[in-house]
Amino acid sequence: MSKERPGAWFGFGFCGFGQALGSGGARQVHSPEPVRAPEVDADVWRVSASWSYTAFLSRAGQVQLSGSTSGAADGCRDAWASEALLVLLRDRRGPGPGAELQAWAPSSALRGEPLWAQTVVLEAEREDGPGGETHNQTLPLLPCARAYVSPRPPLYRPLAPELRARRLELGAEHSLLLDDAGRVYSWGGGRHGQLGHGTLEAELEPRLLEALQGLPMAEVAAGGWHSVCVSETGDIYVWGWNESGQLALPTRSLADDGKTVAGEATGLNEDGSEVEKTAEAETGAPAAFIAVQPFPALLDLPLGSDAIKASCGSRHTAVVTRTGELYTWGWGKYGQLGHKDISSWDRPCRVEYFVDKQLQVMAVSCGPWNTYVYAVEKEKS
Repeated sequence: MSKERPGAWFGFGFCGFGQALGSGGARQVHSPEPVRAPEVDADVWRVSASWSYTAFLSRAGQVQLSGSTSGAADGCRDAWASEALLVLLRDRRGPGPGAELQAWAPSSALRGEPLWAQTVVLEAEREDGPGGETHNQTLPLLPCARAYVSPRPPLYRPLAPELRARRLELGAEHSLLLDDAGRVYSWGGGRHGQLGHGTLEAELEPRLLEALQGLPMAEVAAGGWHSVCVSETGDIYVWGWNESGQLALPTRSLADDGKTVAGEATGLNEDGSEVEKTAEAETGAPAAFIAVQPFPALLDLPLGSDAIKASCGSRHTAVVTRTGELYTWGWGKYGQLGHKDISSWDRPCRVEYFVDKQLQVMAVSCGPWNTYVYAVEKEKS
């Protein structure tokens, strides 16, 4: 058995409420820094970040909150943070099997009693660590895979048994579900194309994403109004809103500021040749800027890298490759892309910090305006 390599969590982006993100002391962090805060256990295995606070879950089962609210709770199996609710899956307080699902007001600092609690059946154990390769369910999907938790009433929402959910992600207005067969379903609001069905219509019930039929997916991620999935072979598919380049497609807003890739006058044709990106093409027709992508589009990473994990913030995207590199793109106003500045990008850019430090990225978890990354020392060759 190979020896476990030392690892650590890193953070960058918005921390205006004092949430642990790097070494602290600033409202924003522009480059990855190790998460150092007295209230955060060193042995963290999952991070769930909301806009104003972050929940850290340790392997010992302790949840610690950092940011606009503080507090801690023991006996936790999972945690999921949102502005409306903090959801915990905890060891059952009374006798009998199962666990207790609890919904707390974040401002409660985990004191007193939860707003709502329900006993749930456990049918899957959690992953061994941040880089675990198992397909076990995590919140907001419940361990029974037959229901999920929503930050808006009704809090407990059952799923049709035939869906056989493996993973579920919630955006600002939409939901994505990955089933055991690698199929993707979406429902909710669709006004930014985030459902991927080719229209801007809403869907009340989970609808199969027909464009991805026959392409088994391994990961799904929901941003504020965009969606990303990673296939079992490492391909990336993106759809939804592209206002800030979060789909890595050319966007007008970045071209107009003249500072980001859409304004740098270079791009690639299908054959790999360069093509000029300007406000208007040589014929006088508008350039092909994309504001909304209503169905999945294949996205290639530089150097043909394969992806294994993805996470989305409100308007930014982060992907981990098979070789342990991190690529980010989209909105970067608070440094959440990790490129040492506050630029936004409409193409995948590698976060060089981890390459320079000889670190292999194992997991990424985006908050709305920030990013958390778990990385280990690279194996010695």
